[in-house]
Amino acid sequence: MNTLDLDAVKIFLMIVELRSFTKAAAAMDLAQSAVSTKLRKLETELGHQLVERTPRSVQLSAAGAMFLQPARDLITAHDLALSSFGSRQRRLSIGFSNHIFGPQIPAMLSRLHSQDPGLVLEMKVGTTREIMEAMDCGSIGAAFVLPLDETRRGGEVVGQQAFGWMAAPGWTWDRSTSLPIVVQPSPCAVRAMTIRALEDASIPWMEAFVGGGVATIAAAAAAGLAVAALGRQVAPADVIDMGAALHLPPLPAQDILLYSSLSDGASRKSLRLIGAMFGSVL
Repeated sequence: MNTLDLDAVKIFLMIVELRSFTKAAAAMDLAQSAVSTKLRKLETELGHQLVERTPRSVQLSAAGAMFLQPARDLITAHDLALSSFGSRQRRLSIGFSNHIFGPQIPAMLSRLHSQDPGLVLEMKVGTTREIMEAMDCGSIGAAFVLPLDETRRGGEVVGQQAFGWMAAPGWTWDRSTSLPIVVQPSPCAVRAMTIRALEDASIPWMEAFVGGGVATIAAAAAAGLAVAALGRQVAPADVIDMGAALHLPPLPAQDILLYSSLSDGASRKSLRLIGAMFGSVL
């Protein structure tokens, strides 16, 4: 009986998790060709095609769906065996802009735990400015944020956040009046983006609600107070993009940037995994 290549099984699981060969390769610090080769060898060993690859997506085949849970159980058992004599805890402090802290976070935490069960993760969520101040003072070792302003250079682009004009379903605007908007207080890059888009389109606006944090402004938008520029991945389920219906200008996607002062291999591996998962935030 053939012995399965555990690295190949891990690659299969990463491809399924991220739905992309490219992102799986980035997360595992491998060339995409190596990822493809490993998967093909695994499929040959099993005698079944595990994934169906198209130019736009990667999906499980019927055989892949059958293999998925046993593959997860195999890697879990392997990791448990490795840690049976105890493992040293590792601590990782990361900050996230609240404009990108959305529904993908539980899957990210689960994957990080599977990759390193001994990892103690410290997470700070706040405005980009707050996160970068924490980075500068050394209280966190890495930051995933939106661009702050033109004065802040550097950072590795790991993904993009698309924005929309979010409001409660059925919300209307009398175009004879200024557009009521929900925003965070200045300074805020998304606030500046919102106002710039409206002024470039010669649309008068007024503040209807000013709140601290994405959850607060999302709640105000959901309550029907006004419209808010929100990332599609962080917008709550009870708001919809009203941009087209209200004839509002398109909002530009914002780069998701990684800043890091960490150099050890284990931390960089964790950051690659997080960055790869943010690569799907579109």
